[in-house]
Amino acid sequence: MSTGETLRVRLVQRASALEPADNLTTLHDVVRRAADSDPRPDLVVLPEAFARDFGEAGSALGPYAEPLTGPFASAVADLAGSGTAVLAGMFEAADDPERPLNTLVLSGAVADAEVTAYRKIHLYDSFGYTESRTISPGPVEPAVTDVAGFPVGLMTCYDLRFPELARTLAQRGAEALLVPAAWVAGERKVEHWRTLLRARAIENTVWVVGVGQPGPRYSGHSLVVAPTGDVVVEAGEEEHTELDAVLTREAVADVRRTNPSLANRRM
Repeated sequence: MSTGETLRVRLVQRASALEPADNLTTLHDVVRRAADSDPRPDLVVLPEAFARDFGEAGSALGPYAEPLTGPFASAVADLAGSGTAVLAGMFEAADDPERPLNTLVLSGAVADAEVTAYRKIHLYDSFGYTESRTISPGPVEPAVTDVAGFPVGLMTCYDLRFPELARTLAQRGAEALLVPAAWVAGERKVEHWRTLLRARAIENTVWVVGVGQPGPRYSGHSLVVAPTGDVVVEAGEEEHTELDAVLTREAVADVRRTNPSLANRRM
């Protein structure tokens, strides 16, 4: 396990099924295999909506919402006992039972058994899709926490198009941005995904880890971007892809010495 200066991350590009029980089985298999790896990753990142896929556009998601004490979030918390933290997306029960929250749950953060939750702020009302019909927006509460002593910020999919959120996370101390996604496929969509991930890394001098659901419905191309803007590892659009990367705080410090743009900003 890392001591805070490095973070070993495994990106898991897998499609979520429509049956929640199938996704729970996949979650356990993926994390247990990671825990048996040598070296063992500190963190496994799965895509947005991994507890259950969105289904057909506009279909009801309320029946698949769970509280943070439900089966999926509880499994994420329990799996942290393997020594590997887990980040994955789910639909969380909300005040409006027909419009749950699109929530990321992160185990192994801070040193307790509870999960850290981030509710997606920016809903995907774009490119002909209206996520707000079936999902409630999360509160404007940027989420920064530590995994194995490494400071990370959480974003979900469409959040990537809003640089002010990434900047806020960096200002609050995040040195890596974790971005689970179900980035819908389409014209220019892979180019947008790659460009925005690299831009968020460059402008904030942080690591960016983007993990998406695969093609053909989604764009895949899970990748890790260094604080320099260089792509360290990248998948294609195919299913069942796993990538490993080591993030270091030294790389962040090195880039910030050369390019102190955060310190130089005037607005």
